[in-house]
Amino acid sequence: MPIFGTDGVRGLANGPLTADLALSLAQATAVVLGQGRSADARRAAGKRITAVVARDPRVSGEFLSAAVEAGLASSGVDVYDAGVLPTPATAFLIADIDADFGVMVSASHNPAPDNGIKIFARGGVKLPDVVEERIEHAMAGPKLQPTGAGVGRIRRFADAEDRYVVHLLGSLPHRLDGIHVVLDCAHGAASGVSPETFRDAGAQVTVIGADPDGLNINDGVGSTHLDKLAEAVLAHGADVGIAHDGDADRCLAVDADGRVVDGDQIMAILAVAMKERGTLADDTLVATVMSNLGLHRAMAENGIRVEQTSVGDRYVLERMNEGGFSLGGEQSGHVIMSEFATTGDGLLTGLHLLAEMARQKKSLAELASVMTVFPQVLLNVKGVDRSRANSDEGVSDAVARSVAELGDSGRVLLRPSGTEPLVRVMVEAASAEAARAHAERLADVVRERLAL
Repeated sequence: MPIFGTDGVRGLANGPLTADLALSLAQATAVVLGQGRSADARRAAGKRITAVVARDPRVSGEFLSAAVEAGLASSGVDVYDAGVLPTPATAFLIADIDADFGVMVSASHNPAPDNGIKIFARGGVKLPDVVEERIEHAMAGPKLQPTGAGVGRIRRFADAEDRYVVHLLGSLPHRLDGIHVVLDCAHGAASGVSPETFRDAGAQVTVIGADPDGLNINDGVGSTHLDKLAEAVLAHGADVGIAHDGDADRCLAVDADGRVVDGDQIMAILAVAMKERGTLADDTLVATVMSNLGLHRAMAENGIRVEQTSVGDRYVLERMNEGGFSLGGEQSGHVIMSEFATTGDGLLTGLHLLAEMARQKKSLAELASVMTVFPQVLLNVKGVDRSRANSDEGVSDAVARSVAELGDSGRVLLRPSGTEPLVRVMVEAASAEAARAHAERLADVVRERLAL
């Protein structure tokens, strides 16, 4: 089985993800990313190969990042240890200091026992599949083993956080004075840097979920658990709440009445604002097939085209890079603003969302009203032959019937899982009752027709 998944290497720390694996992976990364034309040019100029390494605060990140750094340094790579910082900060810093590549040790929104290793190429961009395959292959091959002065050094990246904060503040079109925000940092990588940045931008900040102990990351807090954020917004009479996940590449929001504002709504707000300022490239937003029908309608009403991709922020980013687009993301809160970031950045997204509130002097609820969210029901049908989901005649007929009955007021999507005997049935409709009825009917057909 390949070790790379949809977003780097991830698994139970000291289960499949061991220190030995992290060490070997780092050595193989040095072989693959420390070679090539740009690396040779750097060496010819008397410069050394460099990498940025950071982590989220989960306890296993301490030994895993140490193993990664040991693997890199033993391969002749000079390591800049940025400590605990968000994933998007790592990506930014790689580009900012012109490092050859970088590594983030994090399992994002997963619980504390899990961990992961994300590798970024020069410029802070995610690796394409073909490069991940080369790294996997290199794990079984010879390692770089320089001696003497050729061994890499490990240095503390002392001003890493300051560089990132300055970058974020410099991106803002408007200060946040007069806005009271509750920040939920998921006891994760944003716990230190996010409150500091929002305060520096002018906001009044109340903080929850910012006391990481290595074991409480994502535990009942953050972007996957919004109840506490909604309660805090109401209790403090705040204008808005912003939630990050463990590595802070996501942003979801809560308005002053405690209502959730998801990634689709955030993208709608930012897209309209960017179009008004002339910074929305080709008046186009990139979103996945899971984005709400309401987003498509809102964008059409505002003269904005929506490009659709498969689910996953890597596919959004690929399409953005191909088309030169400036905004894209997912309903889950991964929002990519390519003018300022090479990956989803929860702090950047939250800052720009609040900047629009301050600029337009409107509440988040008023801004979010640009889009009407269609009720959405998602059912997972387990124990079925996913390979026949798009070819079975009975399933196709059932989907066609629901599509015809819903007309322009709804949408149907069947998505076979890439790894499990499971098919996801998603239905959007004008009412929750209609969405539920169609989803359950389709799920029954899938269960009957595709049973193993």
